[in-house]
Amino acid sequence: MATQFTSAEWDRINARLEADPERYGLPQREYGSVLLGSFNIRKLGSSRSRSPDTWEFLANVCRSFDLLGVQEIMDDLSGLRRLMSLMGPEFGMVVSDQTGVFPGERGVGERLGFIYRWNTVERMEVASDVTYDRSKVIDSIASDYETFTTVMAPYARGLASYRAGQRKTRPRLDLPVFLSFIRQPFCVAFRIPGHPGTTPYEIMAVNAHLYFGNYISDRRQEFNALADWLMSRLKTNSRAYYPNFMLFGDLNLDYDDPARDRRRIEDRIKSFNGELEGANVNFPFLDVHPGRDDIFRTNARLTETFDQIGLFNRDPRLPSYAENATMGANPLGPDYGVFEFGDLFSEALLGRPYRELSSRERSALVPRFEHKVSDHLPLWIRLPLPTR
Repeated sequence: MATQFTSAEWDRINARLEADPERYGLPQREYGSVLLGSFNIRKLGSSRSRSPDTWEFLANVCRSFDLLGVQEIMDDLSGLRRLMSLMGPEFGMVVSDQTGVFPGERGVGERLGFIYRWNTVERMEVASDVTYDRSKVIDSIASDYETFTTVMAPYARGLASYRAGQRKTRPRLDLPVFLSFIRQPFCVAFRIPGHPGTTPYEIMAVNAHLYFGNYISDRRQEFNALADWLMSRLKTNSRAYYPNFMLFGDLNLDYDDPARDRRRIEDRIKSFNGELEGANVNFPFLDVHPGRDDIFRTNARLTETFDQIGLFNRDPRLPSYAENATMGANPLGPDYGVFEFGDLFSEALLGRPYRELSSRERSALVPRFEHKVSDHLPLWIRLPLPTR
């Protein structure tokens, strides 16, 4: 098993990051702007699961953000509490209950959470799971009843055998249509005040870790269901707590080949905008940033863009799809990016960026951090504070 970084290696990593954090995409706080991020921290559980140097590094990264959606928080909150303690008293947190496994049964459940800076982000009253109610589930079954009957019969037989002790594992059921989320997304209301006399940003922050699945269709079902839920809330903006939603999370989108996948996903996003008068749907990480030649990758091995930050809003001050082409022109935002800590580790320890390593060097380096730091990279959006 690959060893974690030593204290001496962490000293080299931290010195290099401190010297030039923007080289690796770690955003620096700028007066007059707010930083919103998303970070799948792999199996963030026991406080004893990582070395003290790793906890310090994670705290330093998370401290960069004013509001951070975190995925893969385990049922054991001691690690998150340790992280919060290292970050300092200027941060608060809110987490969901465990989701993805029924209480008392075997399986990998997790929590979803938000970390926020008290003096720049205000948490409001609402905190809730995102669910499909029973009538919606019944409608889904009824609309495809014959297909459900076909897949349920062998599943019921397998389940009876499992409960009778005649088989060791619970049978697998591949649902033909979406019924409910494998892990319920988590929604919390926040206000971001601006300069005196201005109207705050008011957002419902939605944190999601969608189903990976054995098939591409499994992933698309959950993404489409969540997008439909957000669109429905946006359409009923007069009855929504806030009419602006920001989606943070590991959406497990199949976006490994942009030349092939971009048109399909882009057409879907554009169809959202076509349905909403006076509203905006924008997924900046589907586009190539003006300062780059290719899209951002968000997994540690730089092969996928699973993670996203998406805007579903009616506030014209939030960046639209058309503004992605000029992102970063103003140091106060709007802008977006990814903290590519794989490059940081590679340059600090091997002297070259991650992309220039041989496959053998990558295979030796990545296992040293993908379990204890994470196999996902933090991504972020910078917004100028409200000025009107």
